[in-house]
Amino acid sequence: MGTEIGFYLGKFTILHRGHQHVIDLALRETDKLIILIYDSPTCTDIPLSVRADWIRAIYAKKNIEVIEGWNSPEDQGYTDEITRIQNEYILEMVGEKGITKFYNAEAYGDHVSEALHCENCHKDKVMTIKDGNGQDQPLGAHYIQTDAYLYREFIHPTVYKDLITKVVFLGAESTGKSTIAEKLALEYNTQWMPEYGREYWFANQVDGKLTPEQLAEIAKTHVRQESSLIHDSNTYLFVDTNALTTYIFSLNYHGYANEELQTLADRCARAYDLVFLCDTDIPYDATWDRGSREHQLRTQRRIKCDLITRKIPFMELSGSLQTRIDKVKNILSSFSKWKNHFVEQSVN
Repeated sequence: MGTEIGFYLGKFTILHRGHQHVIDLALRETDKLIILIYDSPTCTDIPLSVRADWIRAIYAKKNIEVIEGWNSPEDQGYTDEITRIQNEYILEMVGEKGITKFYNAEAYGDHVSEALHCENCHKDKVMTIKDGNGQDQPLGAHYIQTDAYLYREFIHPTVYKDLITKVVFLGAESTGKSTIAEKLALEYNTQWMPEYGREYWFANQVDGKLTPEQLAEIAKTHVRQESSLIHDSNTYLFVDTNALTTYIFSLNYHGYANEELQTLADRCARAYDLVFLCDTDIPYDATWDRGSREHQLRTQRRIKCDLITRKIPFMELSGSLQTRIDKVKNILSSFSKWKNHFVEQSVN
């Protein structure tokens, strides 16, 4: 018996469990699976490389070849001309790969399998939800694309995390970060990550200080807890502080940060979609567990300098807490994590 090579194609604007059902079937029935992903910029803002990497990550240990179709046709439909264009493109991309089975859940299965001279393996995506009477009803992909949060059980965690816009609030102590993050989370019906360092400090500080190793543990735990909130986040995850601030505190108190904390701070450069720096122009709440006003201002300068040095784009929030919240909401109203809107919004 010869080698069975499967083929599957799509846009995968949001890779969901229905797609995975077909992929899993194909993997069981073939020796190798080739997946061609169309670019389709008119259908989705999510870059082709991101969608391709979803499959590569989820099926890292499987014999799958993912092909990014950067020059894929935008034509849709079943006219003779569109069929010809699609067939010619597919043959150009995979025609010499020895495909024996074409896996699909669409009407184009007939003409594509005929063009490739292979078996047409039409498979249902088998996604259902319960209706008001408790009966299973087909769940179309458009439902997931319209409300990914509601149907997140049908989306792999690797995919879902890329659908969430992570918004972090930085700044020295007493700059409103916690209040802003919590209020926004409530308004947007989503999750927020409190500053873990404060909790840890209360439980472990000695004479108001923590060791470099303890500060690294704060950053590591914060990242872990932040990641655990992604699945229950709705469009946004608001984060109070990150490893950059912990790194600055280590510099303040010890003159250095250990290697683990440095690594965690470095990763912050790409970990968030929006970064806001909360200004020190609101009254300083000098509680017993905080340093002086001078310490606050020094910390603020170091955080801002660190962001600039790392070339991390950020926007400053000044004025009252409500003014700050309103500014964030205004930016979120037109922001898309997969579009280059940041510069435009920073200027306006």
